[in-house]
Amino acid sequence: MMSMLTSVRVWLRDGERGDVPGWVLVTLMTAGLVVAIWAIAGDALITVFNTAIERVLSA
Repeated sequence: MMSMLTSVRVWLRDGERGDVPGWVLVTLMTAGLVVAIWAIAGDALITVFNTAIERVLSA
């Protein structure tokens, strides 16, 4: 039991556990960009998608 507690303490003190706030920020910014692009160019993106699907199905 003591060995497990020691391992947990060492793990918690380790500074190389990852940059969680950084990854959260990157994820939120990416989601924001997707929403912004979709709001600005949504109709054009739908047209491009539908045209591509029609070309694939008719080939």
